[in-house]
Amino acid sequence: MGSGRHRRPLPASLPPDAPSLVLAVPGKAGDVATEVAAVIKLDNPQIDLRLVSLGDGGADLITEFSSISAERTAEGPSAVVVPLVTGPHPRVLRAVRDAVTQSEATVKITEPLGPHPLLAEALHIRLSEAGLARADRMRLFNVTSPVDGIIVATAGGDEAARGADATAVLLAARLTLPVVPAALDGVPTVRDAAERLRKIGANRLAVAPYVIGPEADGDRITAAAESIEAGCSAPLGAHEAVARMVCVRYGAALGGLPEFDDLTE
Repeated sequence: MGSGRHRRPLPASLPPDAPSLVLAVPGKAGDVATEVAAVIKLDNPQIDLRLVSLGDGGADLITEFSSISAERTAEGPSAVVVPLVTGPHPRVLRAVRDAVTQSEATVKITEPLGPHPLLAEALHIRLSEAGLARADRMRLFNVTSPVDGIIVATAGGDEAARGADATAVLLAARLTLPVVPAALDGVPTVRDAAERLRKIGANRLAVAPYVIGPEADGDRITAAAESIEAGCSAPLGAHEAVARMVCVRYGAALGGLPEFDDLTE
């Protein structure tokens, strides 16, 4: 991966009183979230990483915040919460905010993982793995693409679809193909997006799930693609770009704290 080879998003060492990194997982913290956490810890063993499910509406998150606060003696935020979602997801973000309020802990909540070029690159890789895009960036117009239109399908309703627009633009620039966003649980729907692409002459379509996994039903993604006779790549899952973006968001949150500014420059 070319653009993934930037400098480390976090320093090689953090002070012992650095805030915990709480990875807030939509639904159950299953295999995908566990693998993402494992990748983060492998590259950043200095982080106090907590993997917490939102499957119960945030009760586990409240307990975790209270536990972290009780263990902490330093001033400032006890934790930085990174929601494991690619873009705006009102239900997830509301659950996190409510848990922070109810726990009365001092916690910083980061932005979602996207939009970011790393995630657009990961979508491209997932498409190429499914045989739906060239493995390298298309530079020659005389080379035939497996498809002529891509739908970036996300979860989180209408707001998530709007938030995926920037990622669609980034992916379109990589593939030199028309790419439009859609919501698996809102509007525009995947079918709406397909109609939009077909109106401009794109008939061989592919769905690129702009989800990590826990926040969306896999069968629903497959059914949406089949309903428009489109190919479908795998979700982002535990791609290294996802783990890296968690660290980027955590590092940016530390950069907003005076005592950590010199570590994140």
